[in-house]
Amino acid sequence: MKILAVIPARYASTRFPGKPLALLGGRPIIDYAYGVAAGAECVAKAVVATDDERIFAHMKETFGEESVMMTSTEHKSGTDRCGEVMQKLVQRGERYDVVINLQGDEPFVKASQLQSLAECFEYPETAIATLKTRITSSKELASPNNVKVVCAADGRALYFSRQPIPYRRGEEFESWLQVGDYFKHVGIYAFRSQVLAEVCKLPQSPLECSEKLEQLRWLEAGYTIAVRETPCANIGIDTPEDLAAAEREMRNEN
Repeated sequence: MKILAVIPARYASTRFPGKPLALLGGRPIIDYAYGVAAGAECVAKAVVATDDERIFAHMKETFGEESVMMTSTEHKSGTDRCGEVMQKLVQRGERYDVVINLQGDEPFVKASQLQSLAECFEYPETAIATLKTRITSSKELASPNNVKVVCAADGRALYFSRQPIPYRRGEEFESWLQVGDYFKHVGIYAFRSQVLAEVCKLPQSPLECSEKLEQLRWLEAGYTIAVRETPCANIGIDTPEDLAAAEREMRNEN
């Protein structure tokens, strides 16, 4: 099984312009995700997908020409950017069985997480795979910034929501974590190559528009999403405050 890892990276972030090149531990944020993907045993090739010349120039100078690819400025999601990279590589004669969409703003991603996703595709029925991690605090459970996921007994995603799910009727909210398990979605995806090409053509769906969660579009279209649990709760960097928190986390790890 040949796996391509794509790391979408935009410069024009509303909350944090220039985020991929902001320094964390003395290195641009984008370097961490790329380094993990490029070094992962299960990944045949890793590419940063960007629409910005500054990110392109940094990657080319630091990691070489094959580490980065320019993509359209018209994409509305990282998934679409991954689809363009795959399409261009196919046109160059390269073929991949699975494409991993890895967030460039999560510097603490682990190679073991990519391996977990890769293992999902040992089963022919797997179309899309992603990760979840256990929620341990009521504050984390209540936050709409933490996407929650509920799964079937076989690990397939049933629903993703910004609300705490499942609802515990007759229980005080503060006790929900004591009486049941809750999981946060970790936003790394893997697709069979043909499935990625298909989902990039799907229009937005009602549930997606309601929750502002792209993965609901795929569920509504009938695709199954395999979900593996990971002990790692990746820290995403969306604001300068998040970057400061990541700096503290890095110091604690060291």
